Amino acid sequence: MSASLSSPRTRAALRTSARISVDLLLVLVMLAVTLWMLGRMWSVVWPLIIGLLLTTLTWPVARSLRRLGWPAALAAAVVTVLFLLVALGVVALIAVPVASQSGELTDGVVEGVQKLRDWAAGPPLNIGDAQVTKAIDTAVARAQDGLGNMVSTVVTGVSTVVNGVVTAVLALFLMFFFLKDGPRFLPWLARQLPGRLATDIPTVAARSWDTLGSFVRSQAAVGLLDAVLIGLGLWIVGVPLVLPLAVLTFVSAFVPIVGALFAGFVAVLIALVSNGLTDALIVLAIIVVVQQLEGNVFQPMIQSRGLGLHAAVILLAVTLGGSLSGIVGSLLAVPVAALIAVVWNYVREQLSDVPQEPGTGEPPTGDVATA
Repeated sequence: MSASLSSPRTRAALRTSARISVDLLLVLVMLAVTLWMLGRMWSVVWPLIIGLLLTTLTWPVARSLRRLGWPAALAAAVVTVLFLLVALGVVALIAVPVASQSGELTDGVVEGVQKLRDWAAGPPLNIGDAQVTKAIDTAVARAQDGLGNMVSTVVTGVSTVVNGVVTAVLALFLMFFFLKDGPRFLPWLARQLPGRLATDIPTVAARSWDTLGSFVRSQAAVGLLDAVLIGLGLWIVGVPLVLPLAVLTFVSAFVPIVGALFAGFVAVLIALVSNGLTDALIVLAIIVVVQQLEGNVFQPMIQSRGLGLHAAVILLAVTLGGSLSGIVGSLLAVPVAALIAVVWNYVREQLSDVPQEPGTGEPPTGDVATA
C-alpha cells in the first residue's frame, strides 16, 4: 500500500489534484472579492445594468435611424426622448390605476389564500393539522406585515424615492451614451488589450451583447402578448382588477418560469375570491392555454436564438438569485446565467478547436462590434 502511494505516478496525480484545488480556491476567492466590490459600488453598478438593459431594448430603433443616415448623437437623442415619453405615458395610463388598486389586489390575494386554507381543511382532504394552520396563519401575517411595511416605507421614505429618481436619470443618460458611442467600444477595447486578449475579449463581449439583447427583447414581446391575452380572458370572464393583473403578467415575464407561475396564481386567487370556483377554474384554464401557446408558439417565433439554457438551470438560477438578492436577483439571474454560458461556450470552443494561423480568424460579430 505504501509502495503504491509512493510511486511517481501517484505523487504526480496528487500534485496535479493539489494544484487544481489551489486554482479553484483562487477562482472562488476572486469571485467573492468581485461580488463584494460590486456590492460596495452598487449605487453605480445598478444604473449601469439598467442602462444596458434599456439599450438592448432600444438599440434596433437607433440602428435603423443610423442606417438611414442620421448622425449618431441625433439618433440616440431621438430614441431616448421617445423612450422617455413612452415610459411617462405608461406611468400615466397604467401605473396610476394599478397603484390605486394595489390595496384591493393585496386584500384579494390574502382572502384567496384564506379560502384555499378553508377548502383544504374540509373534505376530501380534511387537513386539520394545527401546525399547518399555524404556519399558514404566520405566512399570511408576515405577508400583511411586509406589505404594510412596504407601503409605509414608500410613503415616508423620501430617500428611497430620491434614490430611485437618481437611478432612473443616470440610467437614461447612460442609455443615451451607449446608443451614441456603443459601436465604438469594441474597436477601442481591442486596441487597448495585448496579444490574444485583443480578439478573445471583444468576441465574448459581442456574443454577450447579442445574447442579452435577444433575451430582453424576446421576453418583452412574449410578456406583452401574455398580458394582452390573459387580460382579455380575465375581462371576458368578468374578473375585477384586469389592468393590475395584466401589468403583473407583463412584469413577471422577465422572471422565466417562476414569474409566470406567480402571476397565474394571483389571477386565479382574485377570480376565486370575486367570482367563485367556476370562474377561477376558467381563469386557470385560460392561463394554462396561454402559457402553452407561449412555450410552444410565441417564444420559438419571437426568439430567434435561445439562451442555450435548460429549464432546470433557469429555475435554479432564478431561485438562487432570489435567495441572494430578492427581486433584483431574480430579475438578473437568467441574464447572468446566460452570459456565464456564453463565456463557457467560447472557452470550450478555444480548447477544442485547432489553433488557426494569425490573420485567419474571423472578426467579432454582432451589432455592437460594427463602428
